[in-house]
Amino acid sequence: MLHFQYTGYFLLLLAIPVIIICYNYVIRWKKKTIKKIGDPALVKSLIIQYSPLKFRIKYLLIIVAFALCVFAVAGLVLPDKNQRITRNGTDLMIVLDVSKSMLATDIKPNRLERAKQLASRLIDELPDSRIGLIIFAGRAYLQMPVTIDHKAAKMYINAASTDDVSTQGTVISSALQMSLAAFNPQDKSYKSVLLISDGEDHDKDALATAKELAQQGIMVNTIGIGSPMGSPIPDEVTGQYKIDKEGNTVISKLNEQELQDIANTTHGIYQLFTNPDVIIGNLKSQLAQSEKSSILSDSSYLSLKQYYWYFLLAAFILLIIEMVTSEKRKGILKTTLMIAFALTNGFILKAQSTNETITNGNRFFAEKKYDEAEKSYKNAIEKSPKNDVASFNLGNTLYRKEDLDGAIKSYDLTIQNAKNNQIKQNAFYNKGVAYQKADKLTDCILAYKNALLLNPNDEDARQNLQRALKKQEQQQPQQNKNDKNQNKQQNQKNQEKQKQNPPDKPKPSSLSKKDAEEKLKALADKEKELQDRLQKVKGSSADKPEKDW
Repeated sequence: MLHFQYTGYFLLLLAIPVIIICYNYVIRWKKKTIKKIGDPALVKSLIIQYSPLKFRIKYLLIIVAFALCVFAVAGLVLPDKNQRITRNGTDLMIVLDVSKSMLATDIKPNRLERAKQLASRLIDELPDSRIGLIIFAGRAYLQMPVTIDHKAAKMYINAASTDDVSTQGTVISSALQMSLAAFNPQDKSYKSVLLISDGEDHDKDALATAKELAQQGIMVNTIGIGSPMGSPIPDEVTGQYKIDKEGNTVISKLNEQELQDIANTTHGIYQLFTNPDVIIGNLKSQLAQSEKSSILSDSSYLSLKQYYWYFLLAAFILLIIEMVTSEKRKGILKTTLMIAFALTNGFILKAQSTNETITNGNRFFAEKKYDEAEKSYKNAIEKSPKNDVASFNLGNTLYRKEDLDGAIKSYDLTIQNAKNNQIKQNAFYNKGVAYQKADKLTDCILAYKNALLLNPNDEDARQNLQRALKKQEQQQPQQNKNDKNQNKQQNQKNQEKQKQNPPDKPKPSSLSKKDAEEKLKALADKEKELQDRLQKVKGSSADKPEKDW
């Protein structure tokens, strides 16, 4: 978006009324001088070559040139979106099967553990990609939207278990639908889904859903984990193998055909889980052949397109025209304008030097030389303390160096000085990412909310906000537990004090035996009424799936 970097210089335009007043003063002075000379005929003959129209034109040229110089100093710029430091990578959504059938031990120690190990290794091999996670069984749940926070992604994958989804079964179509909804349709980056499952699907809509993803340009690569011969499923509750309604031992078999069909429909590849190194190598090659995406939250503006010279060139041309016109008037005003012209050149040279320093810093950033990039950005800030681009890029550099406090301070400086809402919104978003990595959820949530206030359509900020709120909600029970422990300790202290200083004996209850029996009966009636209501709710709830593995 086009914007002026230094709007404060527009106050110089207040000098234009002063110039106009000077013009009127000169005109009156000329008239008074003519009257003082005396003979009108003689004066007319002396100034016969004088053109009042040309004089007004010359004055107008000076005023316009002065205004153009002010606009040049204010610095009209446009962030060069074609010159951003970006990390190439895909938006990859990992879809992990956590149904009971993944506990089968035909792959040691079991299918789920090996799937989690494979997903974690793949994340390490894709440092430039954004990773998301969906787990599914009888239902699908978005555990984490696509993010550059790979540590969090690995944490969620390692914590995944069959207990995370209460509704058991295997419904691949629901997981694929969730993947389609999780991607931002306005984001033009390349999107891919990695489905890791034994393919034992209890819903036949998976292929139709895969076609929907293919129409949206989303590739689904599949990994079959298990064996075609199958294996019994250990029951964690009984310690025995799971049995069906007829009492037969359930044998979970790998359904390769469905996983192959899903991959072929979306122009992806299917691989049987054998050698993890080979699988990861094939996936990297497949993703490398596809279009790369740019991660907005990690972008840095290499430079700003400067448009000051348009105004400066126009002002220079007008001054040349004013000087070569037949009516010439040299004085304080012209001298002042020429001084302002020289100062403008000095200011522009300084701005160019700052932008060159930022460009050098961004080159170091692209080469991952973060120490040199930090020095360049700090040098640029010293030259121009209110340069929001330098402080924004410095924040990104400090984030890469794991200096989260320094990064947050740089983003705050960007927010304070930014004249462009887009840069300010990006600073709030990146500030939220830094707080989230530091596990400061309250500040993180506030930063994401501020980012959404500036751009309500930022889906990344919205999803990260939901994730932070969910994590805060998960931490609340632990906080409550700590509070209970503190209360328990306090109660123990109070009891010890009471033993040392026993209170007065309580008075005997004045409640008669008959009243006590009536109260007990009323409590029993209420308990029966409550149990009846709970029984009705259970009766009206949805039936369990036919297969729970």
